[in-house]
Amino acid sequence: GMVGMRDCTQGLINLQLQEYPETAIKEKQSELNRLYDGFSKKYGRINSRANKRAFHQDSGYFLLCSLEKLDEEGKFKGKADMFFRRTIKKAEVVTSVDTAAEALAVSLSEKAKVDLNYMAELARKDIHAIQEELAGVIFQNPITDRWETADEYLSGNVRDKLATAKVFAENRPEYRVNVEALTRVQPKELDASEIEVHIGATWIEPHYMEEFMRDIFETPQHLFDKKTVSVKFSEVTGKWKVAGKNEDNGNPHVKVTYGTKRRNAYAILEDSLNLKESQVYDRIEEDGKEKRVLNKKETILASQKQEAIREAFKGWVFHDPDRRQDLVRKYNELFNSTRPREYDGSHLKFPGMTPDIELKEHQLNAVAHQLYGNNVLLAHCVGAGKTFEMVAAAMESKRLGLCEKCMFVVPNHLTEQWASDFLRLYPGANILATTKKDFEPANRKKFCSRIATGNYDAVIIGHTQFEKIPLSWERQIANIEKQIDEIDLVIAEAKADKGERYTVKQMEKMRKGLRVRLQKLNDAGKKDNVVTFEQLGIDRLFVDESHGFKNLFLYTKMRNVAGIPQTEAKKSLDMFAKCQYMDELTEGRGITFATGTPIANSMTELYTNMRYLQYSTLQRLGLGHFDSWAASFGEMQTAIELAPEGTGYRAKTRFARFYNLPELISVFKECADIKTADMLNLPVPEAEYENVILQPSEYQKNMVESLAERAENIR
Repeated sequence: GMVGMRDCTQGLINLQLQEYPETAIKEKQSELNRLYDGFSKKYGRINSRANKRAFHQDSGYFLLCSLEKLDEEGKFKGKADMFFRRTIKKAEVVTSVDTAAEALAVSLSEKAKVDLNYMAELARKDIHAIQEELAGVIFQNPITDRWETADEYLSGNVRDKLATAKVFAENRPEYRVNVEALTRVQPKELDASEIEVHIGATWIEPHYMEEFMRDIFETPQHLFDKKTVSVKFSEVTGKWKVAGKNEDNGNPHVKVTYGTKRRNAYAILEDSLNLKESQVYDRIEEDGKEKRVLNKKETILASQKQEAIREAFKGWVFHDPDRRQDLVRKYNELFNSTRPREYDGSHLKFPGMTPDIELKEHQLNAVAHQLYGNNVLLAHCVGAGKTFEMVAAAMESKRLGLCEKCMFVVPNHLTEQWASDFLRLYPGANILATTKKDFEPANRKKFCSRIATGNYDAVIIGHTQFEKIPLSWERQIANIEKQIDEIDLVIAEAKADKGERYTVKQMEKMRKGLRVRLQKLNDAGKKDNVVTFEQLGIDRLFVDESHGFKNLFLYTKMRNVAGIPQTEAKKSLDMFAKCQYMDELTEGRGITFATGTPIANSMTELYTNMRYLQYSTLQRLGLGHFDSWAASFGEMQTAIELAPEGTGYRAKTRFARFYNLPELISVFKECADIKTADMLNLPVPEAEYENVILQPSEYQKNMVESLAERAENIR
C-alpha cells in the first residue's frame, strides 16, 4: 500500500530530475494513479487520522501527504499535479556563453562565487580577457586574493577597505582600480549638525568628560593634576566612574547650579553617564530594621539638575573647534563607514523547484542575501512569502555546497504545514519533520539519532522540541559560568553604588537560578548517551517566527525603565547559546531569522536581534553592552501616563526614541532584509472598522477599584 506508493513517487521524482523522456514519466504517473486509486478505495485518504498513525514515523510520509490537495478545513480537494504533469523544473546545464557578463551570472548561479577558471571555460576566453572585460564589475580582494562582485566588494566597512587598498596599491598598481572605486562609494562625511551626542555615549574619551567638568562645574585644576578628581570608563563592565565626587567643597556650581545639598553635581553627572535617573533616599527604621525610602521632593530637585547637566553637555560638546573635529572624525570612522549591500537574485535558477511557482523579485533578492551574505533577518510583512524564501535558500545552499544539513525551527503547530509547503516548492526534497511523539522521553534519543545519521535536505522541528536538544555538557558549563561572572560584576557595581535593593535582589535571584542549573549539570556529569546539538551535523539554521525568542536578558544599569526586560526566558537563552555555536562553526554565515514583527513592543528588540545575528559586529563597534548601544542610539523619555489600574496618572520612564538613526540602520541592514506592506503593495482585503462602546457593570467597577488599591499598596 503506502510503501509501494512512496517508492513509486520517489521513482517518478528521480525520472524528472534525471531528464527521462516524457513517455517514461507518463508510464510512472499511470502506475502512481493506479496505486493511489486502489489504496484510497481500500483504506481511505492518505491524510486521514488512521493512515497518519500507521505511517507517520516514515520519513516519506509527508511526501505522500503532498499527493493530496486539501482545502482550508483539511477536506480532500483533488489529486496533486504530480499525477498528471511534470512538477520539477529541468536542470538546465549551461556549457557555453558569449560574453564575460553571462559567464559571471552562470558562475554565481552554479558556484555561488566568482570562479574565473569556470568562467573562462564557459566563454572560451583566457582569464586575462575575462578580467579586462569585467573591469569595474569584479574586484580582487587584496587580503584574501579572492575575486568578488562589485556589490560585495564595494559594501560593508568601505573606509577600512579603502585604507587597505591604498597600502597595497603603493607597491602593486593593479589595485589602483580598487582605490578609485572605493573612493567613489565612501559615505558622505557627516558634520556636527548631523550628529547627536548624548551624555554617556561610550565612544567619547573620558578626558573629554573631565574637560566638561572643568568648563561647566569650574572644577579646580589642582584636583585634576593630583588625580583627586577624574573620570574613568571600564570597557569590561561598560560603567563610567567619577572619582573624588566629594572633594570639591564650597563650589556653588556643584551644590547649587548643577547639584543639590543631598546629591552634588559630580554624583548626578555619574548617574547621567551611566543612564540612570538620579534618585535620593532617606533611611528610616521600621520594626527595628533600617529601610530606604525614596525622598520624592529631593528626587524631583535632583532630576531637574540632571536635566540641566544634560542640556549643558549638548551646548558644550561641539563648542570647541578642535574637540568638534576630533569627535566628528571618530563618529564617522565608527558608525558612518558601512555601505549596505544590495542583493540581486535575478540570476538564480533553482533546479528541482516546481515550475508552477515563480518567486517574486523581493523573494529572489532575499534568497541571494541568504546565499551570499552573513546571518540574515527576514523582516518581511505577513504574506510576503518568507517560507519559500527560506526553503529556496536551504536547497540552493546544499546544492552549491555551502552547507550539508539545514534545520528549520518553526512554531510547534506548524511543523506539518511547513513540511507540506516545503514539498510543494521542492517535490523531490528529502525532509524529516517532527511530531509531538518524537520528543517524548522514550523516543527523543532515537529521533535525534535519525537526524544525526540521515542525509536530509532539511529537518523541520518545533520551537519547544528545539529547546530539548541540549548543547554539549562542556559548552553549557562554560556558558553558565560566563553568565554568573557577568552578574557578579553587575551586583558588585550595584552594591558599590548603593543601588536599589530590588535590582540587587533580582540579580541575586538570577545568579541563584544559574548556580542551581550549574550544580545540576555538574551532578549529572557528562552523559555519553545523550545526542547533543553539535552531534546532529546541522550547519545552517532557519528560525521562523523568531520574535518568540525576543526575551533575551540584558545586563543594564538603567533602573525602572519600561521596555527593558529584567527577566529571561530559558528558550531565548538556549537559542542565543546555539547561535553562538553556529557563528563559531560558520563564521557568522549560518543563521536566518524570519518574522513579520521584528520590533513589536520595545526598541530593545532591535538590540536583541543584533545580539543574535550580529554579535561580532557589536563587539567590534564597542557596543557589546546594552548601555553602550543605548547611549549611542537611544534616548529615555519620562512622560505622564495613565496608570495600569486606570485610576490615575504617574510619571513613567521608557526607552522610547532613536537618534543617529541612519548610521544605526546602515549597520543593522547588513543583516536585516526589510520589506513592509507599503514597499511590496501586496493585495489585501479592505476592512470596515466600527467602534463599539460598552459601559462597565457595577461588578467590573468594583473590581477595578480593588485592583487600584492593590497596585498602590505594592508600588
